[in-house]
Amino acid sequence: MRRAFTGHGASRGSALGHARVRLPFLFEVSEQHIAEADVATELARLHAAIQDVRAELHAARERLHGALAHEVGEFLDLHALLLDDPELLQGLDALIRDSRYSADYALRLQRDRLAAVFAAMDDDYFRSRSEDVDQVIGRLHAALHRGEPHAGGVAGEILVTDTVAPAELVQLQSQGVLAIVTTGGSMLSHAAILARSLHIPLVVGAGEVLQHVNDGDVLVVDGARGRVVVSPDASDLRGYRTRRRDEQHERRQLHRLRREPTRTLDGVDIRLYANAESRDDVAEAHALGAAGLGLYRTEYLFLQGSAAPDEDTQFRAYRDAVLGMTGRTVTIRTLDLGADKADRAGLTLPREPNPALGCRGVRLSLARGDIFAIQMRALLRASGYGPLRILVPMVATRDEMLQVAALLRSTREALRAEGHHVADEVPLGAMIEVPAAALALPALADTVDFVSIGTNDLVQYMLAADRNNDALEDLHSPLHPAVLRVLRDVIRTGRARGLPVAVCGEMAGDPAFVPLLLALGLEEFSLHPATLLEVRQAIRACDLGALRRRAGALMRARDRAGIDRWMRQASTAA
Repeated sequence: MRRAFTGHGASRGSALGHARVRLPFLFEVSEQHIAEADVATELARLHAAIQDVRAELHAARERLHGALAHEVGEFLDLHALLLDDPELLQGLDALIRDSRYSADYALRLQRDRLAAVFAAMDDDYFRSRSEDVDQVIGRLHAALHRGEPHAGGVAGEILVTDTVAPAELVQLQSQGVLAIVTTGGSMLSHAAILARSLHIPLVVGAGEVLQHVNDGDVLVVDGARGRVVVSPDASDLRGYRTRRRDEQHERRQLHRLRREPTRTLDGVDIRLYANAESRDDVAEAHALGAAGLGLYRTEYLFLQGSAAPDEDTQFRAYRDAVLGMTGRTVTIRTLDLGADKADRAGLTLPREPNPALGCRGVRLSLARGDIFAIQMRALLRASGYGPLRILVPMVATRDEMLQVAALLRSTREALRAEGHHVADEVPLGAMIEVPAAALALPALADTVDFVSIGTNDLVQYMLAADRNNDALEDLHSPLHPAVLRVLRDVIRTGRARGLPVAVCGEMAGDPAFVPLLLALGLEEFSLHPATLLEVRQAIRACDLGALRRRAGALMRARDRAGIDRWMRQASTAA
């Protein structure tokens, strides 16, 4: 019988296929004992499952590159560490060998014990890592019940589940998953962002779908509108085929835009930069005709080993990014790590109760001047190979930028004294993601040459709403009057002081936000290469003059509903 469910469209695209239902793993395994004669067999079964999961994690890690290596890699690495935890492994062996429990029940007991340990921690970050324990134990449980190491995938199927972890997405894509439907999740979660980058259709918050979908049911998924239809009728199938034709036509049209200018209907050129952190990202940005790199992340260099990378390692990476863009501007962001990740980079810091509000970004760089000095030397050496700008994250005070500027000057002089070629001008910019920096930009303006608005953190800090908290999804949105006012004021201040202003958060990569951002005065976007052509297409469909004339109506909106109405009207007008 046909049934339709509505959730939130988190990643565009359509799919038609059979459902593969994955129920929440509740660890409701009854107490099971085994005979003494079966202990060796059960241990071998458990160890085979562990090896299988290790191989899965390693294979997934090997497939990662670019931005995905940073975003997904940290989850995979944490899961691999948990899987190698001697306390976990020895505890499982002891439960089977000494208590003669089945491997399934031993997993349940170890999961419950570890979950209790995490729940008792004072640190909010570490309490949240209990989800990773569940995912690792869930992987092991699934491996125990596979007939073959890699059987039971979702190739050619649509996964229906309660939630999906970022670490799973690359593996699911490699298995040939067509789409994903979840009952929970947020459109702004890491998993949703990665699904968009991977072009996997994703519907989140689909309510009661798990209660009404069975393995093998035929589903139609519309990732743009957030709709899921079970047992589609003829009308549903015609709609699916129409959407697929439209999507294929759109892809062909987008491909033609690779060499077209990013220019509005009324002839105004808008600069479209790409975010990157690897050679592959740089090559893709260049091929898509990006104006340059608006955000080159450096964290991946620090997360590849157990110690901070040396000067030459960093220099080569930054130089190659500059050379790869063949004369187009490359904006490299200095280290943006917090205490939750600094240990992995060899930057030991005291444990912090809230890493998001702790010693991260420029705060960490200034606290570890030895590390920052090495990065600054590498950046300035790379400036000799082409136009390079330095972007400083998590800026909150004028004094922070003055300290960075002083280091920039002294490092330039030292490098030239050593015989290195350093560019005469290396623009220095600040990330505007701390509300204090946004409000105090007039006082910061003479310390910077450009600014870039990081909307992901700015929205999170302004609204005191964690973007990964499903319960706060409706609150965590850039479509809040206060957020729009701050964006407008930062853009206006930049223009008045002659400072280029870009937006480099998720907001810049969503074509739906293009009319709004143009109306606010934005002329520079920086976004993931995966959505660059879609945003270019959206810009080319806009009349900038008409949007700017309607900006007053946008700023008079008093709530999310009013802003949504403005966006619908702007879309219709375009």
